[in-house]
Amino acid sequence: MRFTINGNDYFELVTVANVGGSGVVSQMWIKGSKTNWMVMSRNWGASWQSNAYLNGQSLSFKVQTDDGRVVMADNVAPSNWWFGGTYTSWQQF
Repeated sequence: MRFTINGNDYFELVTVANVGGSGVVSQMWIKGSKTNWMVMSRNWGASWQSNAYLNGQSLSFKVQTDDGRVVMADNVAPSNWWFGGTYTSWQQF
């Protein structure tokens, strides 16, 4: 899976691509290295948003597909991630 992070300091807009299995993402969560898991809301299509300040933290994602399967991609984006960057996880459905 690939995660492209856009937004600004208090708004992460994450587009997820290359999702295996059914390929239909029904829910996403985000976690900074200093936070607990936070539910993201669908912004549009494959873009999911969170309203948190996560700068300077490595980021993990949980992705759920429409068939109920969940995959966790730990520490996909390093603590020096940037807006506009794309990060790849080898975790897959």
